[in-house]
Amino acid sequence: MLNSIKSKVLKFFKISGIIIVSILFLMFILPILFPEKISNEIKSFANTKLTGELDFKEANLSFFNHFPSLTLTLTDFSLKGSAPYKKETLVSANEIAFGINIKSLIFDKSVTIDKIFVSNAFMNVKVNEKGEANYNVYISDEHTSKKETTSETSLRLEKIDIENSRLIYDDKSTKVVIDAKGLNYVGKGDLDLAVFDIYTEADIDAFNLTYDGEQYLKNKKVKADLITKINTNSFALVFQENNLKINKLPVDFNGKFNFLSNGYDMDFSIKSENSKLNDFFTALPPQYITWLEKTKVEGNTDLALSLKGKYIESTNQKPDLAFNMKIRKGVINHSEAPFPVSNIFLNFDTKLPSLDTEKLKVTIDSIFFNVDKDYVKAIIKTEGMSTLKMDARINSKIDLAAMDKALGIQNMDLKGVFTMDIKSKGIYDKKSGKIPVTEGTISFKNGYVKSDYYPNPIQNINVLATILDKKGSLDDLNINITPASFEFEGNPFYVNAKLNNFENINYNIKAKGELDIAKIYKVFSQKGLELEGYINADVSFKGSQNDAMNGRYNKSQNSGTLKLRNIKTTSEYLPQPFIIKEGTFVFNQDKMKFNNFLATYGQSDFKMNGYLQNVIDFVLTNKAILKGNFTLHSNFINVDEFMANATTEIPATPVSVDGKETKNAEVPIETSTGVVVIPSNFDLQFNATANKINFEGLAIDHLKGNMKINQGKLELKKSGFDLIGSNVLMDLVYGSQSTEKAFFDFKVNAKEFDIKRAYNEIKMFREMASAAESAEGIVSLDYKVAGILDGNMLPIYPSLTGGGTLSVKNVKMKGFKMFGTVSKKTGKEAMANPDLSKVDINTKIKNNIITIERFKFKVAGFRPRIEGQSSFDGKLNIKMRLGLPPFGLIGIPLKITGTQDNPIVKMGKETKDLEETEYEGDVPQPLSAGSNPK
Repeated sequence: MLNSIKSKVLKFFKISGIIIVSILFLMFILPILFPEKISNEIKSFANTKLTGELDFKEANLSFFNHFPSLTLTLTDFSLKGSAPYKKETLVSANEIAFGINIKSLIFDKSVTIDKIFVSNAFMNVKVNEKGEANYNVYISDEHTSKKETTSETSLRLEKIDIENSRLIYDDKSTKVVIDAKGLNYVGKGDLDLAVFDIYTEADIDAFNLTYDGEQYLKNKKVKADLITKINTNSFALVFQENNLKINKLPVDFNGKFNFLSNGYDMDFSIKSENSKLNDFFTALPPQYITWLEKTKVEGNTDLALSLKGKYIESTNQKPDLAFNMKIRKGVINHSEAPFPVSNIFLNFDTKLPSLDTEKLKVTIDSIFFNVDKDYVKAIIKTEGMSTLKMDARINSKIDLAAMDKALGIQNMDLKGVFTMDIKSKGIYDKKSGKIPVTEGTISFKNGYVKSDYYPNPIQNINVLATILDKKGSLDDLNINITPASFEFEGNPFYVNAKLNNFENINYNIKAKGELDIAKIYKVFSQKGLELEGYINADVSFKGSQNDAMNGRYNKSQNSGTLKLRNIKTTSEYLPQPFIIKEGTFVFNQDKMKFNNFLATYGQSDFKMNGYLQNVIDFVLTNKAILKGNFTLHSNFINVDEFMANATTEIPATPVSVDGKETKNAEVPIETSTGVVVIPSNFDLQFNATANKINFEGLAIDHLKGNMKINQGKLELKKSGFDLIGSNVLMDLVYGSQSTEKAFFDFKVNAKEFDIKRAYNEIKMFREMASAAESAEGIVSLDYKVAGILDGNMLPIYPSLTGGGTLSVKNVKMKGFKMFGTVSKKTGKEAMANPDLSKVDINTKIKNNIITIERFKFKVAGFRPRIEGQSSFDGKLNIKMRLGLPPFGLIGIPLKITGTQDNPIVKMGKETKDLEETEYEGDVPQPLSAGSNPK
């Protein structure tokens, strides 16, 4: 009996040993038997099934890299994307492994990929504004003919395994950017079926979500268990059972996502029901919850987010977005606070149909909390944006010191009693002069604000403001601020203001005190930011807009002095700050006088004396016109610095692969610099002088002229300046049509300037007279031109209209290809580089064509006569008669076509007019009143 048992045990171990040895033998021998076949099949598969460029360093076949799967591992793997991103990497990885189905390899002698393993990868998914993506690299069977397919390799995935990788999803069509670092993902399912379920487990160490430039999630840990149904026939995703955890906040996610030919169709629902309020705070960006470690948070919250509808950019279809949040029995209690923020109650609901901000609905019904016996309660409902429908009731009485401690607000100490009682209901429409019917008071007593960024507080803050409008119109609006005062660095500052009837504003404002703006800004700023400036005020303003606009200045009572030093001011029209180095303003009735006003803008400097008129109304309303008259002097003005926009770059993006951080190359964005924009509500006159002016590399000296800025236009009259050694007289009208387009209209008279210097030093001259590159001599110009400038302040040539006379004197036409070609065709060497003693050339400009009127000249006994056309893109249509010695009675007719770089000269008279290019848009007519400046 014992021998029988012993025999069976030994037999079992023998069989087991043989099986194990056989398996081990196969695991070693299969990679040796099939390596070339598998490698060749994989390469053939890549060539027929992938549109993106694939590259790798080496390939290894083994059972042991991802035991027990037989895998082909590619090291230093990279795959470029599909159009329009064919030159950019879609996936790069230290290694990517393809699991091979052993059964199909041995019995069917075919290579079937059923698993993919990716480690330490960077996945860079991009979608442009048109919805075109870089991930469409796989060619499905329906797009691959049998003739094209020679590979016996197929893709029947059962598992996708991604380890320690990074995913960036940048979708410009939806303005969504996702950055997932430390991504670990396992997806299982029969991916070879047309419709299949994929079971997903994912862990992300740091998840970042940005929408339209605003970051909503930053460095959040995410854990997900998902079941997703995928339909490859209809390109549809159905999210069935999806449990997420963002930090500690549990989230249920379900919905569907369909890929359309021109966009997406989506129906998403994200919910977190009866969650802990503390868990919600852990999901917020870190800057909002730095106090959470020392704070006890209690209460429950419900969250719901939905996104439903089609997103099709070409037809401007966008989905509906909705968000709802409720808080019940909320408590926030900081460890150092004597009282908690308690009884927190919130009903918040917002809807954004078609992602259209004009249809935005926000309902806070309601919000309430206590700090000891103090309270804040409000009900706020709004609808729309530019025309805003509002219904709001806000009532609060709060001790800021107690709330500061209860919330554990860092870097800031607050004190004082703040009360608010406001009721507002109606429509705000600036264009029609409507505002909600409003009645309210705001009070701040014994206020105190101190930050960690500056040692001394703003203190003794007292403000009492009342707002009243019973009719719901601007002409019934009354705002009283009596008083408003505070003390900073031992200097008190007082403001009293009464404003009423904002259709015809009546004002009574008094201000007195000293302000060091740099130090005040440091109280509120973060380290690294800085703002400078000093104000000393003792002013009193009393009057009405109606009196000012109708010249009844004797009814105004404006007086006082305002001193400024090192003040930085910014404007939407200017890319750099305008710095007032020093200036004293004296107010007297409607005028604000400038006494030795010194300012800089970038490299430019200005000194002004004069006055502004209608200043108070200009500041308080958007209807007033700011008037003024100045003498202006500058040592140097750099016009290039006044361009409306600046060229931008995409910053380098750090990418971590296998623990090593690299940076993508910085990619410059080709943008226009923007035109100089002239505000439309200025009526200013300047008697201007400037020693030097730079514009697009053009050096202008000793400018003198009368400049007027009015109704969005700048005019220079009887202005003179020195350019390339010649005195130039010019009249100019300039105005902006937008930030990217402007119109100009000028007359210019320049006498006897050096044509070689003009070509070398004037960019526009090089572009409009490129054939003059090797010419030498003296030229005069009497011309007028009007047209449109683009976003780089360069002329749009089809828009140019005008004409005038170019007078040449002792000019050597050296290097002109047209004359060189004529010389070769006629055998007259003198025509190659003719010398012109004195010739007046009259031309006209219209529709991208320069029409040259007939002119004659003499050269070495010959009498050439020229007329015709040239275009700004270099095309020629010139008629020439070469009059032969002695008197030119007999001549050779020539026609010159082709381009300035490659002229074609033939005998004959008949030519074809050049094709005109009309400018589609409004073009100002050239100045016609009077003659050119002399």
